[in-house]
Amino acid sequence: MKKADIHEFFRRLHEIDPEPKSDLEWTNAYTLLVAVTLSAQATDVGVNKATKELFKIADTPQKMLDLGIDGLKGHIKTIGLYNNKAKNVIAMAGILINEFGGEVPETRKNLMKLPGVGRKTANVVLNIVFQQPTMAVDTHIFRVCNRMNLAPGKNPDQVEQALLKVVPDEFALHAHHWLILHGRYTCKARKPDCAACKVYDLCEFKEKTA
Repeated sequence: MKKADIHEFFRRLHEIDPEPKSDLEWTNAYTLLVAVTLSAQATDVGVNKATKELFKIADTPQKMLDLGIDGLKGHIKTIGLYNNKAKNVIAMAGILINEFGGEVPETRKNLMKLPGVGRKTANVVLNIVFQQPTMAVDTHIFRVCNRMNLAPGKNPDQVEQALLKVVPDEFALHAHHWLILHGRYTCKARKPDCAACKVYDLCEFKEKTA
């Protein structure tokens, strides 16, 4: 996409939703970190259902340790890969207490030291909690960026680096949220809703349907 078209693309998404929010429900930095960790290969709706009661009793690393792995599994057993995720969340809680004073670290390097936390998860936490203009490339963003020729790449890391280069600074903070929402609700995987798309004229997808 041309530079002017990219600016207009994000300008319209900003106009539609000036302050986009994550669909995950959380109450503090720690619960967001846990929610994003649990969301891998799971839907946000499913994670929210599982964590609704969990976060009432375990909203800090120490409370999570006190709950224990079996107690945690009882809350998240409806989520895919829950056994492994429970191990990671409990191990994560211990590391947060022992190495970071019970606080969620503010750097990608330290976040990625935590079990179950990859680059995408770290970027989400840095963006939402610490207001850093990171690009957390999930399947929706990867699809949209390649389909529209916005920031094409062969893998999520390439798309992330491309986005960092082309997204205008004024839109950088919320860019990944707009892209996720656009991919989830409009530019869907199987059948994009081109007729309802607000950026249809800017899109370079060869198989547009409207």
